[in-house]
Amino acid sequence: MTLLDELRGALGPDRVITDPDLLASYRRDEADLVEAGVPLAVVRPQSTAEVAAAVTAAARHGVPVVAQGARTGLAGGANAVDGCLVVSMLGMDRILHLDPANRIAVVQPGVVNAALARAVAAEGLRYPPDPGSWESSTIGGNVATNAGGMCCVKYGVTTEYVLGLEVVLADGRVLRTGRRTPKGVAGYDLTRLFVGSEGTLGIITEITVALRPAAEESLTLVAVFPTTAAAGDAVNRIFSAGLSPSLLELLDRVHLEAIEAYRPMGLDTTAAALLLASADTGSRAAADLERIAEAATAAGAIEVWQATDAEEAAQLLLARRLAHPAMERLAVSLYEHGGLIIDDVAVPRTRLAELLDDVAEISARHGVPVGVVGHAGDGNMHPNIVVDRADPASVAAGRRVFDEIMERGLALGGTCTGEHGVGLLKRDWLATELGEVGVDVHRAIKAALDPSGLLNPGKVLAA
Repeated sequence: MTLLDELRGALGPDRVITDPDLLASYRRDEADLVEAGVPLAVVRPQSTAEVAAAVTAAARHGVPVVAQGARTGLAGGANAVDGCLVVSMLGMDRILHLDPANRIAVVQPGVVNAALARAVAAEGLRYPPDPGSWESSTIGGNVATNAGGMCCVKYGVTTEYVLGLEVVLADGRVLRTGRRTPKGVAGYDLTRLFVGSEGTLGIITEITVALRPAAEESLTLVAVFPTTAAAGDAVNRIFSAGLSPSLLELLDRVHLEAIEAYRPMGLDTTAAALLLASADTGSRAAADLERIAEAATAAGAIEVWQATDAEEAAQLLLARRLAHPAMERLAVSLYEHGGLIIDDVAVPRTRLAELLDDVAEISARHGVPVGVVGHAGDGNMHPNIVVDRADPASVAAGRRVFDEIMERGLALGGTCTGEHGVGLLKRDWLATELGEVGVDVHRAIKAALDPSGLLNPGKVLAA
């Protein structure tokens, strides 16, 4: 039997896609300017058993396997390779178990982040991770990339909430990791090994997540700065004062102008940078927000104002969530074939001002537009590099800017990715960050779990 025959027999012909036009839509995620192949077929399983059957069949035929979720990633981690089998997890979208007493939920990987958040909110609970694409990104994709979000400054990234996993291994066996108890330290921490592995070690088919009590209503303010460095200084002052904002986001002028052009909402487009801060500390929130305002003023803010109600605060958060589509619109307004190279560099908070200055200098020196947005509270910035896809010189210049920002971020004691994952875009920089011994250990783990190299080949580390 051919692989396609086996897949149709195991899943049914309606869930095995081979039409070329449909296959084209499964080639890539949202990362620009990284390679993507054409899959042999796409399967849409609805159970762990079906995923295991598909992986087993692919292994028997020596066909690479690439797992995909909503394909909202920004590093090429879900991109197909030529002749691969794409396993789309979107059909596995059920919340299997919601346990308010133990504060856990068990979900399939295709559950959308926002859907889980709403379901647990009805029980007076909260699932804190909130990536910018939370209305469309899936929990499985969040776990595969160890996604972050705007609340990470206080509540941490996805891995902080993953208690256990069900994973289909490269040979089709099913592994269960972790636990459902508040405490558990037995054996190696296999759960965290798979979180952030981007489908290179196994395909996640079930996730047990920890929940938290619903947060207190937050208060929000905006501080406007004459320079990005002043905004970085404000971040240092806020944390040096012992404050714990539940959100601390930065938008530079490029983003302010792009968002205002994309969806006008009265943003100050003359500012060099804007800090958006929230506090959800209950009865202390007003006092904490006042101290944040004082720190911003001391750092040189030219204006500080507080949202007057929840609706106004929500509009400010919406502005932050619109950063990516607004920059995409800006790119095509500058160039007919405009595109973005999206960076994801994180540095210690105390080095943030230096990073912002360096990005501005690199952008000016190469004559390449770069807008900076990101999670200032945890030093995780997203320089958005605008290029003309139709112009090889423009693309080459954009790549030089990307590399120089990466190099500078590592030199400042940072990391090549804070939340987007490595994928294809940053695998060379991961190797630089890990060093020779770190790369060897990564390769040893990959070889132990995927000796034939069939799971998401070429991602995270070069073959």
